Amino acid sequence: MSKAVLMQGNEAVVEGAIAAGARFFAGYPITPSTEIAEQSALRLPQVGGTFIQMEDELASVAAVLGASAAGVKAFTATSGPGFSLMQENIGYGMMAEIPCVIVDVQRTGPSTGLATSPSQGDYMQARWGTHGDHPVIALSPSSVLEAYRLTVRAFNLSEKYRTPVILLMDEIVGHMREGVTLPNPNELIINSRKMSFHDGANKQCYFVPEGQYVPAMKPFGRGERYNVTGLAHDVSGFPTNDNAVAGANIKRLLDKVEKNADDIIRTEEILLDDAETAVVCFGGTKRAAMDAIAALREKGEKVGLFRPVTVWPFPEKQLREKCAHVRRLLVVEHNHGQMLLQVQRAAAPAQRVDFLGRIDGTVITPDDIIAAIEGKEGEYHAQ
Repeated sequence: MSKAVLMQGNEAVVEGAIAAGARFFAGYPITPSTEIAEQSALRLPQVGGTFIQMEDELASVAAVLGASAAGVKAFTATSGPGFSLMQENIGYGMMAEIPCVIVDVQRTGPSTGLATSPSQGDYMQARWGTHGDHPVIALSPSSVLEAYRLTVRAFNLSEKYRTPVILLMDEIVGHMREGVTLPNPNELIINSRKMSFHDGANKQCYFVPEGQYVPAMKPFGRGERYNVTGLAHDVSGFPTNDNAVAGANIKRLLDKVEKNADDIIRTEEILLDDAETAVVCFGGTKRAAMDAIAALREKGEKVGLFRPVTVWPFPEKQLREKCAHVRRLLVVEHNHGQMLLQVQRAAAPAQRVDFLGRIDGTVITPDDIIAAIEGKEGEYHAQ
């Protein structure tokens, strides 16, 4: 049955993970994500799962990848400094095609910064934190209920495309408490990874038929033996120095996200049909934006909202289509202009693109957004 509860965003992540079938968490507590570790320690044993506090963030992702390779849906949670430490193993998971979910509850940086303050400063790190050309899927919730639903979706996408998926939270949502009605877990659509039917030593474990992008592989211990490496490899899983084979291997990793962008990308559009100005934001920043839009609409100003729910891949096609008639885009984010770069790239030449940001650990208010749209003085940066 569905049930109404008072819940924090970080708690909703744990409930969503369990509903998606996650049964393993390895992590190291760090503000403002610590409640995810605490709640996982409580809840996972209740459903037959396992919680391990690791010695650091590097080991956390390594343990998560090992559990997932053995067939258990697994996740971890951290914040900016820990997310930085996780990057090498996140890249390993992408190359080896090991599903898992990494929750990053962002805080103000750089370095240890302001430990409990709002920020969206890890946006670019989510895309480019690990080295090389690699696939990335990142989702960002704006409410407690959406934290639950997007955690389920993050696991579904991870399993479907055999890749780590990032849930890019922010402190605003992670520490917010709201009354929510959680869906009946039995009514959720839950994906599991494709399994091969091979036994023994399989020499074609990474083989993918033409026109497809995701290999079918049994978890370790289920009868199929194969090599797993972070090196460029052939269909056997063993390293290769053949440039054509290595290039095809990495291109397929990119293609499985890029070619399925329409399945992966989700956006939200509010009051855009007649809008002359569109506020573009993501995550918890939406909440201030909606109050500002409501106040401006009462004054007769035609303002709407475009929100990437899937923040990577960036929904440039959807932005162009939904905002084609909009004369002005105001990008609002708790950083120094990270999504702004993507919006500028996607905007039409005739569209004006402005920016409102905040990097001092305080929140952007509805009044800040109203002042920016009305052109008043304040912490407003025009581009």
